[in-house]
Amino acid sequence: MKNAKIKVLIVDDHALLRRGLIDLLRYEKDIAVVGEASDGEAGVASAIALKPDVVVMDLVMPVMDGVEATRRIKAELPETNVLILTTFGTSADVSRAVAAGASGAIMKDASTDAQLAAIRAVAAGKKSFSPEIKSAVLEVPTPEFTDKQRVILEAIARGLTNRDIATMLDISADAVKQHLAAVFAKLGAANRVEAVAIAIKRNMVKF
Repeated sequence: MKNAKIKVLIVDDHALLRRGLIDLLRYEKDIAVVGEASDGEAGVASAIALKPDVVVMDLVMPVMDGVEATRRIKAELPETNVLILTTFGTSADVSRAVAAGASGAIMKDASTDAQLAAIRAVAAGKKSFSPEIKSAVLEVPTPEFTDKQRVILEAIARGLTNRDIATMLDISADAVKQHLAAVFAKLGAANRVEAVAIAIKRNMVKF
């Protein structure tokens, strides 16, 4: 429905920030705050229950951080878009959140107009990043992989297990783990799911 309001869920462990955002958004005719949560785990549960169009997500929270909450929300609700609201534009966690499925990230000290524009942009299926975040997160050089590392990255993107890869390359499982550790480090990924997500977003793997 074209005239439906954008449903927003706010997830942040700081009550004053949540209240500030609610007060900001309540005057916007095209936006409706449908809920709030104080940690990532509660945020995931609220998102599943409320099915918002946009989740405004903090990164550093108790119980479950914003990266993991983003990953779980996108897994359960692919149509819900996540906008990261952060104090640290160059944080590695911002890159991880983008890899987990966040559609944008904006600084907490950004102007009111910028925050509203970001919410509307991600609700429309677009990407939205503060300039300093965009340069730090998106305009990063492609890491240099060895031939074997690239083969292994493409293999995990196809869903192969470490044992499958070891058999395919005729190397030990321990060697596969060592290569994967190097791949994760070069991508800034915590695990194979994040590594694949980053590689796909940056067109680094072919199927």
